[in-house]
Amino acid sequence: MTDQAVDTSSPADAARKAAAEVPSDLTPPHFYGRERELKALQADIARAGLDTLAGRKAARARVLLIAGRPGTGRSALAAELARRLTASGDYPDGVFRVPLMEPGGERIPAERTARGFLEQLGVTAPPGAGGDELSESVRGALSGRRALILLDDAVDAEQVDPLLPDNPDCLVVATSTGPLTGIPGVRPCTVGGLDTGSAVQLLTRIVGEVRVTVDPRAAEALTEECLGQPTALILAAGWLAARPGASVADVTKQLRELPRDAGQPAGAHPPARAFRLVHASLPPAAARILRLLALAPAGLADAHTASALAGCSVSSAGTLLEDFTRSGLLRSNGAAHPQYEVPGVLAPLLRAVLEERERPAEIQLARARMLERTVRQLQSCRAVTEPEGSPARRRLAGLPRSLRFTGPEEAAEWLRNRLPALLASARLAVRDGELDTLARRLVAALVRALAVHRGTEDAAPELYGLHGLVLDVAERRGLHREKAAALLNLGDLDAGTGRTEAALARYRAALDAGRAAKDLYATGRAMESVGGAYAELGDYSRASDWYGRALAQRLTQKERADEARLYGRLGSVHSYQGRYGEALRNWRAAAACHRRLGDPAAQARALSEAARVQEYAGRPRESLHTCREAVELARGTDDVRLQAALQLRLADTLDRLGDPAAAGLHRAAADRLLGSQAPDRGDLRNL
Repeated sequence: MTDQAVDTSSPADAARKAAAEVPSDLTPPHFYGRERELKALQADIARAGLDTLAGRKAARARVLLIAGRPGTGRSALAAELARRLTASGDYPDGVFRVPLMEPGGERIPAERTARGFLEQLGVTAPPGAGGDELSESVRGALSGRRALILLDDAVDAEQVDPLLPDNPDCLVVATSTGPLTGIPGVRPCTVGGLDTGSAVQLLTRIVGEVRVTVDPRAAEALTEECLGQPTALILAAGWLAARPGASVADVTKQLRELPRDAGQPAGAHPPARAFRLVHASLPPAAARILRLLALAPAGLADAHTASALAGCSVSSAGTLLEDFTRSGLLRSNGAAHPQYEVPGVLAPLLRAVLEERERPAEIQLARARMLERTVRQLQSCRAVTEPEGSPARRRLAGLPRSLRFTGPEEAAEWLRNRLPALLASARLAVRDGELDTLARRLVAALVRALAVHRGTEDAAPELYGLHGLVLDVAERRGLHREKAAALLNLGDLDAGTGRTEAALARYRAALDAGRAAKDLYATGRAMESVGGAYAELGDYSRASDWYGRALAQRLTQKERADEARLYGRLGSVHSYQGRYGEALRNWRAAAACHRRLGDPAAQARALSEAARVQEYAGRPRESLHTCREAVELARGTDDVRLQAALQLRLADTLDRLGDPAAAGLHRAAADRLLGSQAPDRGDLRNL
């Protein structure tokens, strides 16, 4: 058998080899040229609008449009304009960038766009709110501000109009491929390629002066071949920077030899050909990692994402991502734990080459690896908040070091920075439909991490969307138990924001799903929630009926805590109906349940409510006796606020019975219990 040289290098080794080919001192280019366009845009800001010419005060913000094909630098021009305007102090309330298109070219839903904008403005939008309500919140948040808004990659006027503030002191700069027909007073500033001088400056910064100076005609020819488009020029220059022995004429010749896509307009050819040149020149392992970044959720990746997609080490993936950034293939946020973004113009090119070179099974496997890694990171993010020695911390200690966080603060920061990508990952996993088990695990892990780091109330907008994803999977797979849980969670969030009718519909659907799953807990919870929704709507007859159904089921299960709660709810709705006998029986039954559970504080509260009902029924002497019973029970607890509240309630009862002296003694006792920290007495009476 003849000996042969066998390549035993791993993808990580190949990645390190590829990294060595790119000089480490290569830095992203600065902004060049576009002075004519910048002057035109600034002149358009100063120009009087149609309302001003007509003698009216402008009703809305002025809109500037920068129109051009992807890859022409329209977003960079908008960012440079914003930089100059803010440097001059014209917009002291800040710059807000709002993307309107996904990296793959799909338009971002209006609801998600408005919600992201509100988050930048520091406004918490109610969970489940519709697009119109969120747009109104955006306009309200911008009222009185002097801010600059960048709306990037607008598809049409329908995306832009809901985000326009009713405030002429704000300025909106939108980028788009074409005109925004339907928005009055918009004059587009159309951008194409850079002028030759600026394009040559850009090349010189990346490849150095020597190769440009020795053959200036070749540099001009390269500029012409790239149509002056910055993306194509940066990719070509990155290719040259990685090859010190190559000349500018060499890259120009290679670009000319690449075929053009007959189905694309001429303006789309330069970035596509430059990308194909760079991709073909990479080592196979590095090229594969680059292709797989098309699967990164929302076009956002970090070293863990790349590592999981390609099956290489985290350190090697991070090194290669840095090199891709220096070559113009990615953009980095420059943070301590960097996150990388695939430029919008390159995202469809990456997707096309991925589908051309990789088998569907390999793509699905890479996606599954990425989701599994994300689940483990989220589990680690939550586990680090658990006490030392807990089962979660013991499991955390068994994870690789790269998946562990040093403490809750680092985990919370990671969750905050990666949240857009994590939410996008959950949406993509559910939309895929072939990895539903992983999708469910991912959503569950993300829900738990958000709850522990931000709290369910602060994270409610994100949780609403995540529960909606669970519902989608459950309905697709016929998982009735999960469907009931998702509907109950969504109903609770709807009820919490005042959408009681919507919550009622959710609860009824959850009841049907719970019955289909034969899940007694879900059906009982759904019936109780239906009763609560009717009570909120003021339909106390239906509320008491549904509470009664839920109680009947709990009685068969001998769940004392649930029984006590439902007896109390029945007591409340019967009181609202004026059915004091029923109300009193239910509150006494609630007190008896709490006594059997060994909870004297809850028993005292239930007796206090029974005393209130007796007073409503015109039985003040019985009310006084019951209230004193509640006070005695509360004295055996550590709940000082409860003791004070019951003392005040007893004082009020004595006042109504004509014994102000005794009432004064009990109020003094309440004040002594609370000392200098006594809250408003009205708050105590509501305990």
